Parts: sequence; C-alpha cells; structure tokens
Amino acid sequence: MLIRHLRANDPKPSEITSRHAYLNRRAFMAAGGAVLAGAALPAAGAASRRLDFATTPHGAGLEVSDREDATTYNNFYEFALDKDGPAAESKAFRPRPWSVRIGGACHRPGDLSFEDLIRPHRLEERIYRFRCVEAWSMVVPWVGVPLGDLLKRFEPMGSARYVAFRTLFDPEVMPMQKTGVLEWPYREGLRMDEAMHPLTLMVVGMYGEVLPNQNGAPLRLIVPWKYGFKCIKSIVSIDFAEEMPRTTWSTANPREYGFYANVDPEVDHPRWSQARERRLGDGLFTPKRDTLYLNGYADRVAHLYAGMDRNKLF
Repeated sequence: MLIRHLRANDPKPSEITSRHAYLNRRAFMAAGGAVLAGAALPAAGAASRRLDFATTPHGAGLEVSDREDATTYNNFYEFALDKDGPAAESKAFRPRPWSVRIGGACHRPGDLSFEDLIRPHRLEERIYRFRCVEAWSMVVPWVGVPLGDLLKRFEPMGSARYVAFRTLFDPEVMPMQKTGVLEWPYREGLRMDEAMHPLTLMVVGMYGEVLPNQNGAPLRLIVPWKYGFKCIKSIVSIDFAEEMPRTTWSTANPREYGFYANVDPEVDHPRWSQARERRLGDGLFTPKRDTLYLNGYADRVAHLYAGMDRNKLF
C-alpha cells in the first residue's frame, strides 16, 4: 500500500476542487473555446478569451464576488484615483506584446516574453480573499502560476533576501503618471520566503479569462494574506535583492503603509480601524464582517512572522 504523507505546505483536502466540479468546468471551458496554457494568448485589443487550467487548491466555502463588481471597482492609480475610473481610463492600454526583465542577485537573468513566462507552467485557478486597506474586500477566482515556481527558473543567489517588482511606466497611456500623486513607476517588494510561499501567485487571469486591463493585465501579483496595494499590477521587472527594496506606499507615507502590509485586525491604520470590513456587493445595511488575521490564511503563513513586533513591522 502506498501511503502519502502530506507536507506542511500541501493543500488541505477541504481546499481541493471536487472531481464533479472539475469535470463540469472542463466541459464548460471546452464548449467555450478554451485557450490552452502555453498556447497563444489574445492579441492586443482582442475580446475576452477563456483560459484552460487544472484542478487546484481553492477557497472552500467562500462565496465568489460578482465578476462585474470585481472588474469595475478597482484601485489602479496609474489610470485614475477613484474606484470606477480605471475600467474607463484603461481601455486604450495594450498589454501585449509584453516582456518582463528578471535580474538582480540571480545566476540566470534575462528578458522573457509574457508567453515564455507562462508556457512551462500549468495554470491554476485559486479562489482567494482579497482585502483592500480601505476596509472593503472581495473573493476572486484568480488564474496563474505559483510565483515560487517562476522564480526558481532564474536561480536566485543565496544572498538574495527580497524580491522587488516594478510596474510599467508609460504616461501616454497611464495618464496619472503625468502627475505627482505618487512616485512613479509603482514599486513593490516581498521577502524571499513570502515570494516563494506556495500561496503567492503570479496572476494572468480571473474568472477563467485573461486579466482585464483595469485588474492589472497582463501580469500581476496576488499575495492573499496582504492588503491589496502589495499586489502590484502590469509587472515589467522582477529583481532579486539583498536589501529591502523601496516600495511605493511605504515611501509615500511610511507612517500609514509599512513594508509588510499583512492583514491584521489588531493593528489599526492611523486614520481608521482595520478590525471590520465590508464585502464588495453587500448592501448598505448588511453588517460588516470581522477582519480575519492574515486574511484567513494564518494557519499557512503565520510562522513567517513568528517573533516579529506586529505594531512596528506592519
């Protein structure tokens, strides 16, 4: 008899898509003209296309937010400051062709096209809670590959302790980059163990389709236990770093936005409480929900922060 021993980072049985749901989804995708992982993705300006993906860990028992809500209520300051502005202002953005530069403290730096980044990997769908610092949240089925699987291809050096990310800088199509509302281009960073954690996802789609422009096309980050501003969009460079990288919000206002940005109901933002949240789509009279420590993923990631002062390293 073969006995399989689960490792600490393996998905729990409750997080695996049921065979029934998987087969139904596969049939639906085939009927809809799926785009196979590794096959050609839609050209710039093409209509929404579906992605094919494998059965994977996902959020058991989570009610997925309405797709219309999730794609029309966005933070993407490169296009607009309000929530509905990015969907309107990003229509002229053309996310393909696209390439990403990978460098820094690694043995195999290089420039890769978007397709070459994706082709060696099997796409996965993962339903994750997504929490914004303004006390609203949503539940989204993201499609992508574990970031750690991608990063290993570039053989990071032992001295690499962080991973730094940068967004496209193109003021002609991203109008807010002509202003000084933030320091452009947008930058973010993770500690190496955060970046390599199996929950961290490099995302190429949502709701079974390629990412809309306003949601960070063609390539964005999702770190489900952190606030949304850590989940950088439209990524053009990834660097392995020996020192903690500068990040946009912690540079703009270090008193309010720390490097870690872990969802923590016990650590208030200086101007509001983080203890409760409203789910996108809830009515005005729907009671707010209690915020979960590390956005509900504490059993998987709390060990990364053992012994840290959560009030100082926020």
